[in-house]
This record gives sequence, structure tokens and C-alpha cells, in this order.
Amino acid sequence: MYTISDTVHIDAPLDRCFLLSTSIDLVARTLEMRPVSGKLTGLVEAGDQLVWRGWKFGLPQLHESIITAYDRPNFFRDAQGRGRFKRFQHDHSFSRVGNYTLLHDKIRFVLPFGFAGSLVAKYILVPYIAGVLQRRFQLLKRVAESDEWQKYLGKECV
Repeated sequence: MYTISDTVHIDAPLDRCFLLSTSIDLVARTLEMRPVSGKLTGLVEAGDQLVWRGWKFGLPQLHESIITAYDRPNFFRDAQGRGRFKRFQHDHSFSRVGNYTLLHDKIRFVLPFGFAGSLVAKYILVPYIAGVLQRRFQLLKRVAESDEWQKYLGKECV
């Protein structure tokens, strides 16, 4: 199993950061994939299932995400239902530290295909996923710390 973990401090309220992290539109911008079934826009909640489609590494991709845990505004987990991974789980944790919100993400995954899958995971997917996580954090930070958050959340959160 491979684990990728990272954190970011955001100068914005806890609930805003949490809700932005559940925004399907923001996730789509980060992943460069689009939802094709399940909830297609808005915010994910407990039990939601989304199927994402796109292209990665020149290959068509399909990834079903299921929200398996949801404790607003502290934590949620999405796990793979169907897709290329043998196992994929993404934990999103939120806490208040001083005047900032701390986001901590932990991604755990396993690829099929034994030794060959391990080589692909170690040398290709770990660096790739770590980069996607960094881009996600940069986008969330920029949106949460500006007025752009209203585009995704409206007046639901301040």
C-alpha cells in the first residue's frame, strides 16, 4: 500500500474550507475529469456516489468515488467503488489552528498486477498524485482566501 499525505494552512473559516473541498466543480478542475453519473454539480455529502471520466497518461479513465464518511466540518472520506486501483481511499481532515484552517489529506492506494503494479505506483503514480494534491491545495487556498468561494458556495457559508 502507498500513502501520500500533505497539509496546507488556509486563512479562511473551517466550514468554508470543508465545503469547498466537497465542491464537485472544484474537484473537477483539480482532476481534469468530469462527473458523468451520480451527483454532477454542487457539494458531495455522505453516501453520494459519483462516476468520473477523463484521460490520464493517454488512457481513458473511469473512477467511481463513494463518500463513505462525512462529519461536517471536520472530516470526510471518499473511496473507490470502481476504477483502476485495487484500493483507493482519500481522507480529508480539517481543524482550526490559531487563526487558520489546517487541511490534512491522506491518500492510500494499491494497484493490481503485483510487482509491475508496485513499480508503476512507486515511480509514476506517487509523484503524479502528490502533484495533483499540491494543485488541489493551491486552488482551495486561493478560492477560500478570496471572494471566489461565493461562486461555489453562494451564501451557504461565510
